[in-house]
Amino acid sequence: MANHKSAIKRIRSNDAKRVLNKYQHKTTRNALRKLRESKDRNEAMTMLPIVVTMLDKLAKRNIIHKNKAANLKSGLQLRVNAM
Repeated sequence: MANHKSAIKRIRSNDAKRVLNKYQHKTTRNALRKLRESKDRNEAMTMLPIVVTMLDKLAKRNIIHKNKAANLKSGLQLRVNAM
């Protein structure tokens, strides 16, 4: 266990950030899954900008790597264009 007051505070803040990051990451993964399972082109076209924004925010906050976000966005765009 931490001995310093600042270390105890850091543990508390890390836990709070971890919970928020986990929530944002899971929400984005669910949106990705829903977009991939979509059969309707119009629905996919409306969902795509929302999911791309979510991925950009995750990459900006270093929750996922920027190249992973770029690869996911590229694959989603190809899938929607192929519908």
